[in-house]
Amino acid sequence: MMTFLILAALILLLLTGMPIFAGLALTSIIITVISEGSISSIADTVFAKLDNGILTAIPMFAFMAHVMIRSRVVDDLYDAANALVGHFKGGLSVATVLACTIFAAISGSSVATALTIGSSAIPQMKRFGYRPSDIYGVIAAGGTLGILIPPSGPLILYAIVSETSIGALFIAGLIPGVMMALLFAAYSIAQGYLRTEIQQVKWIGLASCTRAMRKSIWSLLMPPVVLGGIYLGIFTASEAAAIGCIYALFVGVVVYRNFGLKDLARTAHETVRTTAMLFMILAAAAMFGHSVTIIRLPIQLMEGVTALGLGPMQFILVVMFVIFILGMFLETIAIILITTPIVLPSLMQFDVNLIWYGILLMINLELALITPPVGMNLFVIKGIANAPLAEVIRGALPYVLLMMVGLALVLLIQPLALWLPRLAGFSI
Repeated sequence: MMTFLILAALILLLLTGMPIFAGLALTSIIITVISEGSISSIADTVFAKLDNGILTAIPMFAFMAHVMIRSRVVDDLYDAANALVGHFKGGLSVATVLACTIFAAISGSSVATALTIGSSAIPQMKRFGYRPSDIYGVIAAGGTLGILIPPSGPLILYAIVSETSIGALFIAGLIPGVMMALLFAAYSIAQGYLRTEIQQVKWIGLASCTRAMRKSIWSLLMPPVVLGGIYLGIFTASEAAAIGCIYALFVGVVVYRNFGLKDLARTAHETVRTTAMLFMILAAAAMFGHSVTIIRLPIQLMEGVTALGLGPMQFILVVMFVIFILGMFLETIAIILITTPIVLPSLMQFDVNLIWYGILLMINLELALITPPVGMNLFVIKGIANAPLAEVIRGALPYVLLMMVGLALVLLIQPLALWLPRLAGFSI
């Protein structure tokens, strides 16, 4: 009952439009004051959470993403993807999924991926006879890959809150991320054969295809540079972020030559805003975790689960269902910060692998981005296409089912998430 009341109060605060950090902090302060009579313990809790060297990865990954976005690498990425697969039946849709997959590995943001790829893909796909709802659906779904394919902001956030390895989570997201992209691509090909009105794009020829690939090579090398170093044990996640920043600046300034001092100032400003927002949220999350521990909420939750006789898998299924429902109303960051401190002790008690759970959580959060009424990617596509929201939702619904299939596969086959990190030498 206590869990329900706290969650209900917090959700109501967030639904009023209050910022996430403010809602978490206010709820935490009220609980702490009622329980302890003061807020003296909050300062130590916040300092302990933020006094962590791994947090340096957040501003650096944010800076890297903003540099690559401002350098407009997406045009070459989409051209290369289109050159490779655009001439197949339904190929433009597959090219959009491929471009989303690659850009997700650069930007780490689902909304940025949907916004950037959508701006290039929507006019092109409309020109060749794709139904508007099909176009909006594949871009909205492809954009969600930014959460799962590293470097991912939500993965970093979950790693910090749960105190798990960022490197292990990054590598764990690769196979499920590629699997989701393949599911989307397979559906796109099937859709291409069913839609007779879709015109087949002519192949541009080997020379033009090679030229398009050559133009995009610098952006295609970004994920291997960042993730390859982590995978091979050459550098940590924070060091990988620094290498990524240097590489992004090199591509923008030297290769593309469209990134000047004004762009650097704007990028720095955007990075500071993003980082400040995330750090305020992290501080509020630490307060929330501290407050629910004071009132023994995790222990009560565990005792309630034990009384129900649920095993580890049943508990995971219940948690996934609750997160799916929350995803219809809350943003991904809010869901991570609200649910993780509450379920973490129970997960540890059940000896659930936190890396595996983190990947399940990310796939579920992908669903949150394209499920109404508050699916962020749905509104992004509506905005850039000036389309009716109902049409965007209709196009996204098949991908909701595909994501559920992906979630079920990772749930039933743990090695999809854990095999690669273990191969890389992580003790998980």
